[in-house]
Amino acid sequence: MLVQIKNILGDTELQKIQDLLKTAKFRDGHLSAGMAAQQVKNNLEVSDEDITSVLNNIVMNNVVRHPVYQQAALPHRIATPFYARYETGMEYGEHIDDPIMGQGDRYRSDLAMTIFLNSPDEYKGGELIIQTPFGEQTIKYNAGDAVLYPATTRHRVVKVTSGERLVAVTWVQSLIRDNEQRELLYKLSKTREKMLRKDPDSEDTKCIDSTYVNLVRMWSEV
Repeated sequence: MLVQIKNILGDTELQKIQDLLKTAKFRDGHLSAGMAAQQVKNNLEVSDEDITSVLNNIVMNNVVRHPVYQQAALPHRIATPFYARYETGMEYGEHIDDPIMGQGDRYRSDLAMTIFLNSPDEYKGGELIIQTPFGEQTIKYNAGDAVLYPATTRHRVVKVTSGERLVAVTWVQSLIRDNEQRELLYKLSKTREKMLRKDPDSEDTKCIDSTYVNLVRMWSEV
């Protein structure tokens, strides 16, 4: 399941983030990659801890409050993001994310999320290409939007041919380990939400509500 999450960040937050990134120190991004990904990763990532802390306050506060993120991810834990810059000529070759991440306080990477921090008009190339059962999906969203997708998929970032691509990347350990179960729950939750708004006291609504709640109870891992 691939989900676009619109307007995680608004114009005010994006301007603050972009101003912070202009003053941040960056390091070679391959230093944070796993063994296989190191061979194909070519970007820069913020290394300034003070600026990262301010960025996290802005980005993470907006992510965890977003209803679509909560509905689609059913999150148990979310990682601190990496803030990446792709300059002209940089790319991230095809790879799959490590299954277990973190230092000390480790987590399982069920879902990956890329949050776009600048306008797609500001750079050429730089598309995120995700392999799915239905073929390759090309992602290049507006600033402030995000894509949430299974970390089990192979993906890559196309070479930036001009301009600069800015993104935040993070991973989620979901309460629901299985991708297919999580997708079913996401679809069911959207129907449940509509029915609860339209006719909360109907028997059909109560049935859908109970089914959703009890499936989460049945399938979740805490």
